Amino acid sequence: MAVKGLIASIIHFLTRQLEDGDLTADSRESLEVAIQCLESAYEVQASDAAQNINLFDIYKAAIESSQPVFGSEPTPEAHAEAERLKNEGNALMKAERYLEALANYTKAIELDGRNAVYYCNRAAVQHKLGKYDDAIKDSRTALAIDPSYSKAYGRLGIAYASLERYREAKECYQKALEMEPDNEGYKNNIQLAEEKLTQQGVGNMGLGGSGGAVSGMDLRSLLNNSTLMNMAHQMLTDPTMQNLVSNFMSRDVEQGSRMDVLIEVGQQLAQQMQTANPELMESLRRQMGRNADDSQPPPQN
Repeated sequence: MAVKGLIASIIHFLTRQLEDGDLTADSRESLEVAIQCLESAYEVQASDAAQNINLFDIYKAAIESSQPVFGSEPTPEAHAEAERLKNEGNALMKAERYLEALANYTKAIELDGRNAVYYCNRAAVQHKLGKYDDAIKDSRTALAIDPSYSKAYGRLGIAYASLERYREAKECYQKALEMEPDNEGYKNNIQLAEEKLTQQGVGNMGLGGSGGAVSGMDLRSLLNNSTLMNMAHQMLTDPTMQNLVSNFMSRDVEQGSRMDVLIEVGQQLAQQMQTANPELMESLRRQMGRNADDSQPPPQN
């Protein structure tokens, strides 16, 4: 009964939206279909909703109660001491005394829990200590305090990348770049995250990427490269290459020999392509050889 009551309240809210909402004709039609589907699936009507319950007011109250509380406003003395501890923590970070830096940032947060910089800096030292989940938590707290804090998005992305969660990492870098469009570090990290995704076999689907790649190579660009495609066609129509492929596909070839033949096919194809167009092959090798380390956090605040 509780479920039906909830659905009835939702239908009641949606019906009110039809009456009061500023909707386009298409949106109104879609909303009417949604209401009919809910009524049919749960066998309830808007009139079945409890009259003393306003679903929208309940939702607003839940949102307000879920907002994080970061403590009271610090006194000027507490703020000054927190800044001193933060600056000392930065110096300790540079000296690679990470546990001491962690203690300093934590003390600064205890004195002033409303300062996003302290959480962001502590996220950096958490990352250095290999505490990636804690780095994510501190980065998110910094963003809860200041949603426009680009560096916190950057730190969050680095923590996700360290956990090989490259999809989330890329999304964080993209948000950071939106706030700092000229930041080359974020641009490089986006590219690195895309390369890691392709290596995982995930590709760039749904992330606005270039449409799929292999080991950092843009597969779509390769397929659209007429010079490469013509060369491959010529090689594969060569009688010698056709004999090798036919041998590979033959059922008389044993499993171990089949791999040897496949390797030979690849080697011969690469050799012929190198002879025919060495500049193109060198370009492909450069694409395949790209590699970098995206694990270094940006400088301290």
